[in-house]
Amino acid sequence: MGRVTVRRRVTRVRPGADPTERVDTLAVEEPLEVRYGAEVLTVTMRTPGDDVDLVGGWLVAEGVVRTSDDLVSASFCPGLDGDGHQTYNVIEVGLADGIEPRRRSTAMTTSACGVCGAASLDSVVLESPYDLSVDDVVVDPDLLASLPDRLREAQRVFDRTGGLHAAGLFTADGELLCAREDVGRHNAVDKVVGWALREGRLPLRGHVLQVSGRASFELVQKATMAGVPVMAAVSAPSSLAAHLAEERALTLAGFVRAGGFNLYARPERVPAAARR
Repeated sequence: MGRVTVRRRVTRVRPGADPTERVDTLAVEEPLEVRYGAEVLTVTMRTPGDDVDLVGGWLVAEGVVRTSDDLVSASFCPGLDGDGHQTYNVIEVGLADGIEPRRRSTAMTTSACGVCGAASLDSVVLESPYDLSVDDVVVDPDLLASLPDRLREAQRVFDRTGGLHAAGLFTADGELLCAREDVGRHNAVDKVVGWALREGRLPLRGHVLQVSGRASFELVQKATMAGVPVMAAVSAPSSLAAHLAEERALTLAGFVRAGGFNLYARPERVPAAARR
């Protein structure tokens, strides 16, 4: 498997002090190409690690697979660097009979935005196979406010680099089931959803998805495609994310921290907070 971090010599500049040289730890960012037969489905920039889950989660988000039986295989293809070493940057997938992937964008996906390059909004909006309005899970507001700190405790690589996003899947009573890190927010979510796919847990009824950073439209869509009823973010959602969350019956919380949070859509699943 490829390296998650690398060491690099840097020049440190601070006011009132002479520049100094030191060795710093950086999060690795490398391309991952996903193939189906001879067709390249997507290329995404990611931090190596949990790549098979990343691919599985991406296929769930694309509406291609729903269960682990739909994804027959996912394996690394031979790919060598200039020194003849395996790069682990190409994965070929096999799908069950009757399932065909669909490509919605030919552009490379960056670690910053998973829908960059889409020709129009219509080309990226997908209908979720799950009706979230029937999920009556209730989340305690104090528990919801505590999730960023609980997720932060699981971010081992962030402690060394300060350069990774994270996503964590929690039960409604606060148990952390899966935490993943990546240079891209969307990749971290895909890795979590891919884990849930492999474990046979989809749809993720009664669960909470906590993400670092902001809540984008794409992350909301990924949550709804996996059947998640509650999503919480450390920062703000975009206007489109809030609109899609309301439309899909996803409870969306932003600016989640120990001091509280804002509910941008479907507050009824956090009833104590909704009455305040």
